Amino acid sequence: MSAASPEPMASAPAPSATAPAPYYPPPAYPPPPSQSAGSDPKAAASVVFAILGLIFALPLGLPGMIAGPIAYFLGKGARTRILESGGTIGGMGLANTGRILGIVTTAIGAVVTLLWLIVIFLALNDFLGTGGGE
Repeated sequence: MSAASPEPMASAPAPSATAPAPYYPPPAYPPPPSQSAGSDPKAAASVVFAILGLIFALPLGLPGMIAGPIAYFLGKGARTRILESGGTIGGMGLANTGRILGIVTTAIGAVVTLLWLIVIFLALNDFLGTGGGE
């Protein structure tokens, strides 16, 4: 091993002989899951109709028979829309609440309306049976 004669190195390719590899940026991350845009407005409207129908169905009956089906179908439509959105629209609990309260409101409205009709017919029967109508 003499210092005067260095050992020959393996032949390395000339820098100009190979082109540098092209630069590709790393793949982009997928977008973060979008935040829920809030509750579906139809779901909220369903609950509002059901509660108002229930409030008016207890003394009167007929408003419950009108507002109950509206609340039910609004809740049903909202539930379908929420399921089809893939989680971007919230309010499933509101939609189910509106549907259930719509059914309850309709039933209470029907019972109270039936009671009012019985009271009216009994009052008319009593009024006409005593000769008050002659």
